[in-house]
Amino acid sequence: MLETVQAAVHKRKVANLLLHSDQGFQYTHKEYHAFLKRKKIKVSMSRKGNCWDNACIESFFGHLKSECLRLDTFSTEEELVKAIERYIHFYNHERFQQKLNNLSPVEYRTRVA
Repeated sequence: MLETVQAAVHKRKVANLLLHSDQGFQYTHKEYHAFLKRKKIKVSMSRKGNCWDNACIESFFGHLKSECLRLDTFSTEEELVKAIERYIHFYNHERFQQKLNNLSPVEYRTRVA
């Protein structure tokens, strides 16, 4: 996992990141945390044995994968990024959710506020 984070940080200029993970051994390793500290990356971890801490984002990623990424192929990183951006907009503004009274997240927040 450290190699993945190092590669991502090396590839792009990053600042003010929040990196969420569970408490697996690779995420609690001293070398991993030392690297994150040097790069000023804030750490967010699920509580031990609590899979619900990350449930919202895991649910979103599941929808992203099944409703967007698995339905198409991408030739370039730019195509992939644009598809993800379109999906995020769709998810927030157009995709209704039963748990939100069949409203999109933006519609729901607007009505509740």
